[in-house]
Amino acid sequence: MIVTRIGALLGALLLPYAAFGHHSFATTFNPDVIDELEGEIIEVRWRNPHVNFTLKTVDDSGVEVLWDIESQSLSIMRRMDLATAFIHVGETVKVAGNPARRSDVNAMFVQNILLPSGEEWVFKFGASPADLRWSDRLMGTTEKWFASEGEASEAERGIFRVWSTTLADGAGWLGRSSYPLTDSARAAVAEFDPIADAPLANCAPKGMPYIVTQPYPMEFVEQNDTILLRIEEYDTVRTIHMGSAVAEETPPPSLLGYSIGHWDNDTLIVRTAGVSYPYFDGSGIPQSDAAEYVERITAAKDGSRLDYTITITDPATFTEPVVLEKFWVWLSDVKVEPYNCEVGD
Repeated sequence: MIVTRIGALLGALLLPYAAFGHHSFATTFNPDVIDELEGEIIEVRWRNPHVNFTLKTVDDSGVEVLWDIESQSLSIMRRMDLATAFIHVGETVKVAGNPARRSDVNAMFVQNILLPSGEEWVFKFGASPADLRWSDRLMGTTEKWFASEGEASEAERGIFRVWSTTLADGAGWLGRSSYPLTDSARAAVAEFDPIADAPLANCAPKGMPYIVTQPYPMEFVEQNDTILLRIEEYDTVRTIHMGSAVAEETPPPSLLGYSIGHWDNDTLIVRTAGVSYPYFDGSGIPQSDAAEYVERITAAKDGSRLDYTITITDPATFTEPVVLEKFWVWLSDVKVEPYNCEVGD
């Protein structure tokens, strides 16, 4: 079995982008080490929330060893122009990536794949050209992920179009490195086990406000007296009740809560309460049933960009209101695709 281990400082560079995944990358895999393997693909699972495949290798004593090779989501692959599987059962490939922390688990989070064609796939989320390890022929692109600006067109549509996350110039992340937590919230985070308590295990959907941190396309759709927000991740649909569509009685709590919206000139203001989802994000920060959220959503005059601000008030969790900001861009060839999350084997 060809296994080469290389110490890697690039773990610190890759770690932020592994946040796209649906488990704690740094808990499961070692970001400071890159291993290389070569073997035969015996199974491929091209799906959300993670593309993965099984690689059969042979160790130095001639014994076959099976490896679970995990990668990013199908949704990420689509935006790298890799919607269909580019690896197939029976092919011999080289892979390089971060090994599992547990020595008794044969698993890797792959960063490079050398295909029989001589092309190389690289998961380096950066605007600059990827670092090829074995080849001079790169497969896929990160142009959509790093669009420097959106398309200025169809201004009359306002917010009602598909919006894409861009990571250009460090944008794209809706979150903070630290939060003003209460003592009880800090204690809850300290007790949180990212494996045993994983909020997204077995394709469990996200609730508010965690779902709005997702990086995939989303679309606002006007439907009578409501506005639907279609989010690719988990095939989520939020309903924003406008005018006469607002319920007279408070609905029961739900994962996404109950959202009421109104227009302030060209800005859509949405107030949400009644959220039953127990976590603020994936790090174990709790949230109470008293949490309230106010979103301000504005499309640029030329239709190229969507500016977004959310203010979270939850006295049980935060010592002061938390304000987060992000923007999306309009890329006319991007669609909200089916997510179809599949539970792993």
